[in-house]
Amino acid sequence: MTRTTTRMTKKRTPTTTMRRGPTLLGFFLVGLAGAACGPTPATPQALGTHVADCRGSVSDRASGDAVARVLDDWHDAAAKADEERYFGHFAEGGVFLGTDGTERWTVPAFRAYAHPHFAKGRAWSFRATRREITFAGDAAWFDEDLDTPNLGPARGTGVLVRDARGAWKIAHYNLSVPIPNERFKAVKELIEAPLPITPAQP
Repeated sequence: MTRTTTRMTKKRTPTTTMRRGPTLLGFFLVGLAGAACGPTPATPQALGTHVADCRGSVSDRASGDAVARVLDDWHDAAAKADEERYFGHFAEGGVFLGTDGTERWTVPAFRAYAHPHFAKGRAWSFRATRREITFAGDAAWFDEDLDTPNLGPARGTGVLVRDARGAWKIAHYNLSVPIPNERFKAVKELIEAPLPITPAQP
């Protein structure tokens, strides 16, 4: 199992650290190994990504870069209202969970909902400010913090799978808005309050 940690610098350049997950034998020793084996000098990769070559293999780093590129390009496609590119990143049978409790979209349903926004040249803008990716075989799961103009600070979590051609595709994405613990009661009361009745249009 491999974990990738991606953080954006002040210049919005992602920095990625690859880690090889502990084996059963190394589970109790990984803390000591990590302390003894700090990151090597960062090596520039595609899209300005830097990889720390401490425990990750070359293939691990390549997979981390590939998944990061898919997610970054997916967000970029939405920001530029490129519908074909955006939905081309989904796996067959993919699912998108929106912030509303009713929003569990299959890809065809999500595309039908989103098409009018893309057609107007205005979709949405999400920029990842932190991302962690974990690998197991031909699957990768991740969580990322998002800077968004409409939702404010948001979070995305999801799963990518590698298809028969070796390309990483998004099988599951869950968009959420984290709530500070000290404000949860107020938010809960707001959610439970009756919705205002909208007058019927004449």
